[in-house]
Amino acid sequence: MTIEQIKHTIIEQILEVAPDIEENEIVPNENIQRSLEIDSFDFLQILTALKVQLGVEVPEADYGTVDTLEHMADYFDKRL
Repeated sequence: MTIEQIKHTIIEQILEVAPDIEENEIVPNENIQRSLEIDSFDFLQILTALKVQLGVEVPEADYGTVDTLEHMADYFDKRL
């Protein structure tokens, strides 16, 4: 899976969990929770869905390293 495919998968999950968000609102280097006003429950839902889809679990200690689309894509890319 390429990094672009991983990003696409992450974006799909964000839009699934938060359907009121438009894809063009997702800025690659901005904090997902702050810029999109996603609460921690929705953020955990996104990570859980990505675990199911990509087979990579993000431990709580790593939540700070998956704060942007770019960071999240890099995180999953290194673990796939």
